[in-house]
Amino acid sequence: MPKRYFITGTDTEIGKTTIAAALLYAARQRGLSTAAVKPVAAGCEHTPDGLRNEDALALQAQCSSPLDYEAINPVALALPIAPHIAAREAGVALTAARLADPCFRMFERGADLTVVEGVGGWRVPLNDRETLADLAQELGEPVILVVGLRLGCINHALLTAEAIARDGLRLAGWVANQIDPQMERQQHNLETLRVMLRAPCLGVVPRVEGGSAAAVAAHLQLDALLGPTAGLSS
Repeated sequence: MPKRYFITGTDTEIGKTTIAAALLYAARQRGLSTAAVKPVAAGCEHTPDGLRNEDALALQAQCSSPLDYEAINPVALALPIAPHIAAREAGVALTAARLADPCFRMFERGADLTVVEGVGGWRVPLNDRETLADLAQELGEPVILVVGLRLGCINHALLTAEAIARDGLRLAGWVANQIDPQMERQQHNLETLRVMLRAPCLGVVPRVEGGSAAAVAAHLQLDALLGPTAGLSS
């Protein structure tokens, strides 16, 4: 049965794309088909083919079948600012329903694993009424939380996990991503997170030179998500 997950984080710039791409890579190594959606991306470059986002391109590279860029990143915004502000300045109306439609279309492709990567954290606004959490609720899929290891991460992780549960979604697992190698008492923080987050830890990822999907995937333990190495459809 196809598996689908919504990827969120404790904040922006804490490695959601790095982990999402590594998850897709790990699935492909098991012989599984993969697909991805980054419904909205702010901070896109102008190219001859149109606006392109580095994170969405990284996800596209880990999809097992060729997918049009627009199918992966249907709403591309140039300014690297909060998406609801970037969208308003670009004259684009962001709603959870609008962003959910391309996700459902991607789900219909039936890939063994499909990931939907959010932007920023759980409560990033889409408009004056809705946040990314409303999109996750529309989709109804389990959530993977990327925890950026730095001072304050315990509070951010617990608050995000509480919000996910309050919004009626299941936290399928979490990944600790080392974004501050100088963090004091990192191991103690990890021990606290393991005790207090009521979901499996899927891996502790150190700073990896180049951050390639293959190198990051080596630090993930994904049997809880992907099942045994024989593959999901066997």
